[in-house]
Amino acid sequence: MLTSTLLSVLLAAASSVQAHSTFQELWVAGSDKAGSCMRTVASNSPVTSPTSADIACNVNGNKAAASKCTVAAGQTVTVEMHAQPGDRSCSNEAIGGNHDGPVIVYLAKVPDSSTAQGSSVGWFKIGQAGLISKDYWGTDLLNANCGKYDVKIPSDIVAGDYLLRAEVIALHVAGSVGGAQFYPGCFQLTVTGGGNASPPTVRFPGAYSANDPGILFNLYGSYTTYTVPGPAVYTGGGPAAPTTSPGSPSPTTTTTTSRPTTTAPTGPAAPHYGQCGGIGWTGPTFCEGNYTCTKSNDYYSQCL
Repeated sequence: MLTSTLLSVLLAAASSVQAHSTFQELWVAGSDKAGSCMRTVASNSPVTSPTSADIACNVNGNKAAASKCTVAAGQTVTVEMHAQPGDRSCSNEAIGGNHDGPVIVYLAKVPDSSTAQGSSVGWFKIGQAGLISKDYWGTDLLNANCGKYDVKIPSDIVAGDYLLRAEVIALHVAGSVGGAQFYPGCFQLTVTGGGNASPPTVRFPGAYSANDPGILFNLYGSYTTYTVPGPAVYTGGGPAAPTTSPGSPSPTTTTTTSRPTTTAPTGPAAPHYGQCGGIGWTGPTFCEGNYTCTKSNDYYSQCL
């Protein structure tokens, strides 16, 4: 019988060529910006050390993009990942080779997003998708949605320039220290509108440790929960989302909860893929747009 460690090594070796990927594109409120504000990285290879300066925006990730993307506070943006530059075919997986793991999105307020260095600014988390249900991860969402992941820009943050950092952490060889693979990428934004909120921040490097439970993680072991690395999600003045996503039966067994029809919902809505319910959940309980709050288990419901 293969040990879990040997199995992870063999799977990693078999899939190493075709599995590497990068974030390449950004959509703003459904409008395709065609990579205009994406800082192109050196290659589709991962960053392997959470203490490297490259963990912020990837190798070559401080090279300015062609322009900035303008987005209004409260709007939804969509990050898009693919294996090869320029390949946006939905028939190819966004990140394959059993590279399961979380998708995480951060923002950093900067004086000028075209010149800011990702490793010298403060970041706050605005979205994440970890272990959604049994054997179904944030990366599976990417693959099911042609590489796309939606996240809402908080409606109360200060207007101005921001860097947006999208990241996948692949866990297929993360059962030993140094095995996790980081795929970050940064976009240049100008946010309009908003308020005066200034969320607490973390630094990259600094936010992650090689021994964090969400980074040193045996993907082939027995588990029902996963702790997404980094701080809690900032939800725009509302309660922060938890960083632990309980596991559950396969997505094929999920049931759907409908929105109330007698009373109009108030307060912030959860974004696409955001948490909207579960035991102990104190955040938004309805979804933005036409998304539906879908129950995965007693502890986790998500906007789908």
